[in-house]
Amino acid sequence: MKIIIAIIILLIIHFQYRIWVGDGSVAEINAYQQRLDDLKKQAEEKRERNEALYAEVLDLRKGQEAIEERARNELGMIKEDETFFHVLE
Repeated sequence: MKIIIAIIILLIIHFQYRIWVGDGSVAEINAYQQRLDDLKKQAEEKRERNEALYAEVLDLRKGQEAIEERARNELGMIKEDETFFHVLE
């Protein structure tokens, strides 16, 4: 009877060790879950960025206004017969 109790206690100790410290432990599962949450957040941010870029590409393909706006803001271009004023502060 003592042998059976000793075996049961050893099994309980072994399983407790595996739950808290061993492969697939609670700490390891929590670390994997945190990493998964971080990756999901990154994927969502990249998806939103891709959608914004896709919308901008469609706008540039379809409309001249977007091209004109970009040329004015980024390249400093002006239309013919317009006067450019540079204000110094």
